[in-house]
Amino acid sequence: MQPTSLTTIAAVVRGRLADVLDPEAEVTQPAVFDSREAVPGSLFLALKGEHTDGRAYAEAAVNKGAVAALVTRPVGVPAIVVDDVLKAMGRLGRFLLHDSLGSTNVVAITGSAGKTSTKDLIAQVLPGNVVATRQSFNNEIGLPITITTAHKGTDYLVLEMGARHIGDIRELTRIAEPDISVVTNVGTAHIGEFGGQENIAQAKGEIVEALQPSGLAVLNGDDAFVREMQHRTRGRVVTYGLGEQATIRALNVGIDGHGRPSYALSTPEGTAHVQLQFIGEVQVYNSLAAAAVAREAGLDVEQIAARLSEAVPRSRWRMETTIRADGVTIVNDAYNANPHSMRHSLNALASMTGGRDQRSVAVLGRMNELGEDERTAHEEIGRYAAGLDLDQIILVGGEEAGWMLDGVSSAGAKAVHLPDQDSALELLRRTLRAGDVVLVKASRGVELQRLAEELLHPTPGPADA
Repeated sequence: MQPTSLTTIAAVVRGRLADVLDPEAEVTQPAVFDSREAVPGSLFLALKGEHTDGRAYAEAAVNKGAVAALVTRPVGVPAIVVDDVLKAMGRLGRFLLHDSLGSTNVVAITGSAGKTSTKDLIAQVLPGNVVATRQSFNNEIGLPITITTAHKGTDYLVLEMGARHIGDIRELTRIAEPDISVVTNVGTAHIGEFGGQENIAQAKGEIVEALQPSGLAVLNGDDAFVREMQHRTRGRVVTYGLGEQATIRALNVGIDGHGRPSYALSTPEGTAHVQLQFIGEVQVYNSLAAAAVAREAGLDVEQIAARLSEAVPRSRWRMETTIRADGVTIVNDAYNANPHSMRHSLNALASMTGGRDQRSVAVLGRMNELGEDERTAHEEIGRYAAGLDLDQIILVGGEEAGWMLDGVSSAGAKAVHLPDQDSALELLRRTLRAGDVVLVKASRGVELQRLAEELLHPTPGPADA
């Protein structure tokens, strides 16, 4: 964090100092909301959660070196007292970005799926000093915390912006006004919260409405909802996709035996070959968005292609692929799930085993927040999985897994429905063999990543016991 005194922070967040011995003491490290992550020079955010109150951990954070805590009432250690910690952090984030960091360029990313992979790609393709959202810190807590990780030498700040309601992204852009806005797609993630794809599109489009005339909107030209957003921005527009009308295109797309796409990157300035290290054909779109951002930063097509080809996944539980010592491949894609991302992950699994002496195993769990369409959506995913000719489909959980089983059965295929992760783990440990590829996919609330992590450790054989 750009060094900032407690006096300045208190004025910016409209708070008052309490139990502070040195008002000019400076916060020099990023803000944290977990006291265990506090370090000398950090600022501790005492957030109130459903089961915990961060004020109870303020002393522990200060003992670990935090300069002060941001709280709603005095807690007996150096603190800045405010009415609302979240609103105060928003004010601090805006101050740091617009008044303290100087010429940092903001790249903002949203979409129903692909935000995190696109963010990881953009962060590795851009030149100079780049700071990006960690994991999926993309809400009113994570975004200002990400800003506190930047400093005056930061050339680009790459920020995910998530939303569950219309207006959420608008509020985030008031904290961090974008210079470049990227929209990956409009799918069905959180459709139960929004009430329909049209409302999702309305919410996501707020990110391009925030652009100044000098800004750039990078839009998925193959998504009709996203393409229409060009009429909602004052900025310039660049589209990407496979279609002929896109400014940035992928030609001759292929998938290798590990599920990694390659293609010819086509721009108005020329063409170059890209071989991605990311898994799944959907990564073609994510990388094209990154290419459009890199082009705006002044890189030529050969430089962009080389950087895309070198980029690697950085965020956990998103097609996180590990090959065990016994030759079994575990693909942990359990961070989140919706019908759009489920189909792409299943396609990737099929591409990783096609035409070889390997078995494809899909372990699927519930998709959350689908609203009144949840049964239909789960049945459709079951039918979709059945149509890919996978070797085994394992459905984990209760009612929703049963709906997927109905879909599989209606397509004339077979699946195993198991009640919990323990029973799935037991089955997989008994039946997996060298060369198998196992995809583990569900919404985050299901915590199916625990199963994937357990699968990384094969059951010891008799000689190892």
